[in-house]
Amino acid sequence: MATAEVQEIRATSYVGFDSITQQIEHKLLKRGFQFNVIVVGQTGLGKSTLINTIFASHLIDSKGRREADEPVRQTTEIQTVSHVITENGVRLRLNIVDTPGYGDQVNNENCWDPIVKYIKDQHSAYLRKELTAMRDRYIQDTRIHCCLYFINPTGHSLRPIDVIVMKKLSEVVNVVPVIAKADSLTLEERESFKQKIRAELFHHSIRLYPFDTDEYDEEEVQLNESIRNMIPFAVVGSESNVIIGGKAVRGRKNRWGVVNVEDETHCEFVSLRNFLTRTHLQDLIETTAQIHYEAFRSKQLLALKENARPQQA
Repeated sequence: MATAEVQEIRATSYVGFDSITQQIEHKLLKRGFQFNVIVVGQTGLGKSTLINTIFASHLIDSKGRREADEPVRQTTEIQTVSHVITENGVRLRLNIVDTPGYGDQVNNENCWDPIVKYIKDQHSAYLRKELTAMRDRYIQDTRIHCCLYFINPTGHSLRPIDVIVMKKLSEVVNVVPVIAKADSLTLEERESFKQKIRAELFHHSIRLYPFDTDEYDEEEVQLNESIRNMIPFAVVGSESNVIIGGKAVRGRKNRWGVVNVEDETHCEFVSLRNFLTRTHLQDLIETTAQIHYEAFRSKQLLALKENARPQQA
């Protein structure tokens, strides 16, 4: 039966249902928001520092050594750190999942498996809660919304292990690649490196976030296209302030000058931060639920159905 076309009409006097957006906003502000991000990459690429820089808060302790005689500190297992950050009355519960530096061992075979398993385990936990007869009104969501993938700034090409890991991760999570410590490359080297990486991603059919859907308008499609043309983001992180023109800015000082983290001519940190927090935060959350989790959910429910058939027979 075909659905009849619904005619749009205008109310002859003010009714008040246009306030529903304010009602939704009020409820959401009371409840707060949650964002779960996982950081993946080699040891020593500044993963903790970049996360702290993005959210302008000290959230994770750096594993770098501060003294010559200090033992090497590194993440040996997957760890989650949770914080509630408040900005202009909006509360964001930020869950940061720190992973062991992969590719550091002599034998790196299947070193990505614990990371992929962790992401799938969060989907599985959510599905179990969703299928419970007396489920919670608001299910605690630990599904990973974004994976920041750190690339070593070699200037040459992706390592074979990077290709494998990104391909595996892109099947289960929104992957956002970043070139870490990009101030070690000249602007020409950086642009050449980015082009090589994009070519390799295309060659290996690695589909990265953001994705376009029929729901997007022309402006959103153009924004996503500009993001894809910029990926991977070449970034520099710093929690230290340096003085430039009498003004304190976050940056890194070396013998040749100062790298201002928030100067878009120096690096693409501002573009990454705006992408993650100001333009695509909600879309990252929705894409996780509607694409990655939905694919996992469908696969699991079909498997349960198939396993139930022999018993019924």
